Amino acid sequence: MQHILYLHGFLSSPKSIKAQATKAYFEKHHSDVTLHIPELSNFPSQVESQLLALIESTPVLLEGGLKLIGSSMGGYLSTFLLEKFGGKAVLINPAVRPYELLQSFIGEHENPYSKEKFEIVASDMDVIKALEASSLSAPERYKVLLQTEDETLDYRLAEEKYAQSQLVIEQGGDHSFVGYENHLPAIAQFLLN
Repeated sequence: MQHILYLHGFLSSPKSIKAQATKAYFEKHHSDVTLHIPELSNFPSQVESQLLALIESTPVLLEGGLKLIGSSMGGYLSTFLLEKFGGKAVLINPAVRPYELLQSFIGEHENPYSKEKFEIVASDMDVIKALEASSLSAPERYKVLLQTEDETLDYRLAEEKYAQSQLVIEQGGDHSFVGYENHLPAIAQFLLN
């Protein structure tokens, strides 16, 4: 049995279209894989301890190295975990400097999936910045999927950060990564081989 950890993005959930497409694909094509899709806290100050507690309580995630799929903010968090524990990761339109982007999100929000209300405060930017992997110890352990018309993140930041990784850059698309399900066979091959 192999284990893959899927990390969703900010204002997202395990119920997101990508998370559910990933779950359906692995259930159908890789029944020997257990996909873990935790509901990440909406509060940035809680995410690191939540992820570390998850890994500590689920040691099978580390067998043979972590295997991660991370979307947007989940891509940023996947990079943090991979640099800490080793393994392999597939990142989909990953956030590169979310502490800059989220400056404009300071204030109250409601998660569209869970309906949980929460507030982003200025000090959250320092919490998020503390999780930054400023360099990649083994860029070949990353496969990064980018679309150039991502309306939320500038794909060129990820193109630069992960330049030595396996990059797939598609013209057009958007932040949700249009046609994501078509990449699932290649994602599985990268993580499981």
